[in-house]
Amino acid sequence: MRAINQFSLLLLLTLVIPAATFAQTPPSVLSNTDFLNPPQRYGIRCWWWWLNGNVTKAAISRDLAEMKAKGFSGACIFDAGGAEQRGNAQVPEGPMFGSPEWRDLYLHAINEAEKHGLVMSLSIQSGWNLGGPDITPAEAAKQVVFSETKIQGGTRVQQALVQPPSRYDYYQDIAVLAIPYKDNQGRKPIRDFANKAATREVGWSVPETRPLLSDIPATPGEEDAALSQVLNLSPYFQHGQLDWVAPAGEWLVIRMGYSPTDAHVSTSSGKWQGRVIDYMSAKHFNRYWDTHVEPLLSMIGDRAGKTLKYLQTDSFEAGGMNWTDGFEAEFKKRRGYDPLPYLPILAGKIIGDRETSNRFLNDLRKTLSDCISDNHYRVFAERAKKYGIGIQPESAGPHAGPFDGLKNYGHSEIMMSEFWSPSPHRSKHIDRFFVKQAASAAKIFDKKLVGAESFTTIGPHWNDVIWADMKPSADHEYCAGLNLVYLHTFTCSPREMGLPGQEYFAGTHFNPNVTWWHYSVPFIEYLSRCQMLLQQGRSVADVLYYYGDHIPNLGRYKEDDPAGALPDYDYDLINEDKLLVLAVKNGKIILPHGVSYRVLVLPNHQVLSLAALKKIQALVNAGATVIGTPALSTASLVGGANAEKERAQLVQALWGNAPGAVGARTVGKGRVIWGKTAREVLLASLVPDCAFVQKPEGKIYDYIHRQVGSADIYFLSSQNPVATQVTVAFRMQGKQPELWDAVTGEVRDATTFYQKEGKTFVPLDFGPNGSIFVVFRKTLSAETKASASKAPNYLNYRTVETLKSPWRVLFDPEYGHQELRLDSLISWTDRPEEGIKYFSGTAVYRTTFDATDLTGKLFLDLGTVKDVGIARVKLNGKDLGILWCPPFRVPITGLLKPSGNELEVAVVNSWRNRLVGDRGKPQNERITKTNVTIKPEWPLLESGLLGPVRVMRGE
Repeated sequence: MRAINQFSLLLLLTLVIPAATFAQTPPSVLSNTDFLNPPQRYGIRCWWWWLNGNVTKAAISRDLAEMKAKGFSGACIFDAGGAEQRGNAQVPEGPMFGSPEWRDLYLHAINEAEKHGLVMSLSIQSGWNLGGPDITPAEAAKQVVFSETKIQGGTRVQQALVQPPSRYDYYQDIAVLAIPYKDNQGRKPIRDFANKAATREVGWSVPETRPLLSDIPATPGEEDAALSQVLNLSPYFQHGQLDWVAPAGEWLVIRMGYSPTDAHVSTSSGKWQGRVIDYMSAKHFNRYWDTHVEPLLSMIGDRAGKTLKYLQTDSFEAGGMNWTDGFEAEFKKRRGYDPLPYLPILAGKIIGDRETSNRFLNDLRKTLSDCISDNHYRVFAERAKKYGIGIQPESAGPHAGPFDGLKNYGHSEIMMSEFWSPSPHRSKHIDRFFVKQAASAAKIFDKKLVGAESFTTIGPHWNDVIWADMKPSADHEYCAGLNLVYLHTFTCSPREMGLPGQEYFAGTHFNPNVTWWHYSVPFIEYLSRCQMLLQQGRSVADVLYYYGDHIPNLGRYKEDDPAGALPDYDYDLINEDKLLVLAVKNGKIILPHGVSYRVLVLPNHQVLSLAALKKIQALVNAGATVIGTPALSTASLVGGANAEKERAQLVQALWGNAPGAVGARTVGKGRVIWGKTAREVLLASLVPDCAFVQKPEGKIYDYIHRQVGSADIYFLSSQNPVATQVTVAFRMQGKQPELWDAVTGEVRDATTFYQKEGKTFVPLDFGPNGSIFVVFRKTLSAETKASASKAPNYLNYRTVETLKSPWRVLFDPEYGHQELRLDSLISWTDRPEEGIKYFSGTAVYRTTFDATDLTGKLFLDLGTVKDVGIARVKLNGKDLGILWCPPFRVPITGLLKPSGNELEVAVVNSWRNRLVGDRGKPQNERITKTNVTIKPEWPLLESGLLGPVRVMRGE
């Protein structure tokens, strides 16, 4: 028996509350039955990859039937290419997206989905970066281009101005401007100019963009011209010719215009190639919609909005863009001043001074963001809404285009993000996990579903260990707010493509062609159970972090913790638009739909728009607690010098004169605090929401808390590949903690816990990468008596017997050897027989054993199972189900007999070993067939039942 553990002493010294008696409580909205057998509506979904358009009606029917059978709730039809990337082979080209032949396949898919009750989404193009073969240069994404001509003044100038460089023979003038010529070759340019001018993406993985708000120190006399010296020569320019009476002196004439960028649709099928659409133009989006989307919706009648419920575009990876038709008017409307005199800045000039030039570039990016949100995603949502359809675009990164991620999300029905399983392409957490921003968007925009392209990888193929790679990745993002997994990727592979068939170059392969597909239901049920609870109510966060008004602006992964809330408290992000609608009630900061927070935290770069700063003053005066340092700049030209003067007055009113590094002030009914984190502030007066106490050193845990009615749901994740024990303190008092196990579907009361100082302490045992829901929904009775003798929350396991009898192992002869006798359990890869060493598929282990001790609660423990980690157990003819994560242990009380127990364990591994075995063979000698190139460096993976297999007693 396990020695007395770290919790025992506490249990002897503190109040331990048994779970026997409860006060009368209203029925819970949570259903134990639904948790055990989650309804289909809580099932996972997938990017259903129509690879190079190479799909058939038969494959479509099979895939949808299999999705239904495995508990999926739906799928997103995603036509795309990418088979041939990273050295892989192309697959046959199918019908082009939107063609009559493609529409016939699409209609068949909608019909089949309706039959199975599946919720469908549709990506409205092939590949991503919205665009296609019919996007004309005039409809394409655009950027400013320019040419320069040096002119000697003091006379009438009549000469042609060189047309700026252009693409696709498309060019439009914006203005012709002149400034006094100045030889500034030694002057340092505006720092990070290309990113500030939005001629490229700032980065591909939610980069830190606040440095774009500042620059190097100015040098006296470095400016190219004062603002008053910028002359607009456009009235004197016609048909490429300048006719201007130039004042004396040397002049630099800058002809400024716009032309398409070089952005093209990415990873599309077959002939669906072409330019990226202008994301800032409602006109061009509407034309695309009328041509390509409207016909697909009208042809399915009332199933648009019923079976087809969502429309999708994938992540923005279109590079830079910084102009569109009519952008000058958009800028004037949104920023309140004329951008034309400042346009030489886009030619690399410093106008006014370095500070002025940077402020203009900030205003430019903010206007670009407004146009992308309003003229693209808003229009997308409005057009879809006419059919009763919502949108679910990946509109908020991780590629940092010129936009505000939360602002874009404001038009979505499903807040769609992405996360990655471990792979060489994205090995760090900051490069893998992106859901926190989407979850915050769902909260502040009052939406239910937070989706994610899930388990993406680049590099690995068919070597995922579900419990070690996929489960902890999903659990990490469930703790960040995810509640709807979209597998990436479920590739449709017609029968003719063989096994494992055609596959995209990236993504975790999860479809009916994987060896373990028919063993996947328990893992899918795990995800569905998690989603069943995580789609209830709303998440709880005490801290609201204003992530600023700069562009690009994207929320990073949860552990980035910009508010300093972690651990113990959670936080949400909010942007400028939603900040401006906040109110205060009883000291809490609230959104119009009732979501509340204890404190508001400001970004630490000390830049705030005047609108944001005014709102912050109003919130504090009304009773809010705001944490942050004084704003030193608006980093904008909006409002001019008067705006900065007003900013200084507001800062003085809120922070006082020359505040120190740490301090606090009462202002109106509220407080302003600086020099402290949100956690430090809250710990002074508020019990932590969820704290992992008495935890092993160096171990990582996370949580999310949701409230539904009077019930509280906590999901806890151990991000540790080994078993651990920890005590968790919840901000709960007077309620019975229940343990809901999403792996098994079991719901039971915690038998050991204690309550003290407004907290409930629950000792928990986590298996490797384990997780648990702790639910509070039943009120404890006032008559409950203290007791120190209740059973622990988890059993201690002691080995009763280790199986040593020989095993008979039967392999599927179609994929390898037929039968093997083993005296001890070893990896298949350690055998010399080619059909075993390179076997992929299911092998059945059989043995017979005697049991000398039949008393107590007995369990069968399989020990180690490789490589995917899936085994199905039968004992004495009874099917005990599928095990897919450690501990690979199943209860067998009452099933054993003294002698002749018959044990059968079916173990499945991945395609990897058979693919390695086929490597280098002629195709006609291979068992496998796929377009994926089997790399020379791919190793064999340990496979099979490795044990030790033991009978154990739980005590």
